[in-house]
Amino acid sequence: MIESLAFLLLAQLAGEIFVRAIGLPIPGPVIGLILLAVIVAWRGIPPALRETSLGLLRNLSLLFVPAGVGVIRQADVLAENWLALAIALVVSTLATLAVTALTFRWAQKRFGGRDGEMAE
Repeated sequence: MIESLAFLLLAQLAGEIFVRAIGLPIPGPVIGLILLAVIVAWRGIPPALRETSLGLLRNLSLLFVPAGVGVIRQADVLAENWLALAIALVVSTLATLAVTALTFRWAQKRFGGRDGEMAE
C-alpha cells in the first residue's frame, strides 16, 4: 500500500514539476492524473494500486471535510458575493449539461447504430 501511495504521489509531483517547468495554466495534479492514466493504459493496473485506489475511493468523503471547513470559515465572503456565486453555479451547470449532451450525441453517432445499438 505504501508503494502504491508513493506511486500516486509521484505522479502528482511529476505533474507539478511539469506544470511549473513549462508554465502551463493547468493544475499540476491534472497533468499528474493524465500521466498516471497513460502509464496505467500502457502497463495495466497493478493489483496493489487497484486495492489502494479502492481504499481511497471508499474514504473519499473524508477528503471533503477540509474543503467544507474552509467554506464555512469563509461565510462572510460567501454572503458578500452570493449573487455572483449563484450565477456562476447556474451558468456552469447549464454549460456542463450542454457539453455532456453534445458529447453524448456525438458518441452515439460515432459509435452507436441506428437504433442506439453499438456499431460493430
